Amino acid sequence: MKKSLVVLALALALGTGSAAQAQVQDYVMCPGDVLQVVVYGHEDLSTLAGNTQNSPYVVRPDGKVSFPLIGDVDVTGKTVTQFREELVSRFGYYLVKPQISVNVVKLGTTRVYVLGEVNRPGLFELEKSHRVLDALAKAEGFTEKSAKRNVFLVRAGSTEVQQLNINNYLRKADQSANLELHEGDCLYLTSNHKVIFSKDIMPFLTGAYYINEIKNDD
Repeated sequence: MKKSLVVLALALALGTGSAAQAQVQDYVMCPGDVLQVVVYGHEDLSTLAGNTQNSPYVVRPDGKVSFPLIGDVDVTGKTVTQFREELVSRFGYYLVKPQISVNVVKLGTTRVYVLGEVNRPGLFELEKSHRVLDALAKAEGFTEKSAKRNVFLVRAGSTEVQQLNINNYLRKADQSANLELHEGDCLYLTSNHKVIFSKDIMPFLTGAYYINEIKNDD
């Protein structure tokens, strides 16, 4: 019963808080996003009408998009509105008062690991929203043993561990723990408030990596 209530609380937090937040906050772009970019009056710089799924403007794994005239534009941490404003500014060096629209016609996904005391540990793909609570929802919430005050985040390519308090979000709607996740990040929930990277996390990441590589080779 206790576990069900915890999962329900997480689901309600995601279903109400995140949905309301998404309405007022612009989408944060990520690798894999396919963009429809229209530079009015300049068809050579624009995505062809009716062919948006094959748009030349796709966010690369390094978080950048290449454009004629202005070169690479980094989308990391930018909303669609901020990205469009940067295009207007940079194209403004070559065009007179450029009018530009940007739409995301296909969302990219962010793959993250959720391990330890969750109901369904593993590797998950996050779409549209790529935050800690989205990843925990994919893993179907925490177990009864999980220490929700001590959720550990390991950034991809790093052995540094960041400690998060999910209780503060569930009880106080504190957003500080609901961080944006990046490709390859790992969330780890323990039952004893401690985490040893080499013992607790690395074996799972190594196994998941090889499984993923085998699937990609099929």
